[in-house]
Amino acid sequence: MFFDDWFGLFRILIIGVLAYGALIFLLLASGKRTLSKWNAFDFVVTIALGSTLATVIMSKDVSFAEGVFALGLLVGLQFVITWLSVRFDWAEKLVKAKPTLLFNKGEFIREAMKRQRVAEAEVRMAIRAKGVAAVEEIEAVVLETDGSFSVIKKSATDSRSALSDVS
Repeated sequence: MFFDDWFGLFRILIIGVLAYGALIFLLLASGKRTLSKWNAFDFVVTIALGSTLATVIMSKDVSFAEGVFALGLLVGLQFVITWLSVRFDWAEKLVKAKPTLLFNKGEFIREAMKRQRVAEAEVRMAIRAKGVAAVEEIEAVVLETDGSFSVIKKSATDSRSALSDVS
């Protein structure tokens, strides 16, 4: 059907603006962590928020109050899970993957690269993106939990403390 009536469009306009405003308020109130770089858990929550917002806007069967409650529930659960994950190791392990060492002291770690589905060319690209021309200048490359690469240049000290939580 192309067009039913003006009331349907007016409802979408009003509910859409109100629900969008409520979502922005809830996200701002929940803090920076909700909007940080995504890991798998954050991705799922973000998709759920988008789906819920779309349902609130488009479905006549869901009231504005029910929609805002659902959005608040998702944001609240995100807050609780992240609060738990910074205080308890078991919770952090539940929602976050560990960073993976892909390149170490001049050697590509092929097994880790295969397990994480990362090609050597991608590691080299990450090194070039840091403005480094020679892999010999690099101490390590880490695939972070959000999918980004961290490139660590060799330092004058032998300390590798930044790699202590990397598997």
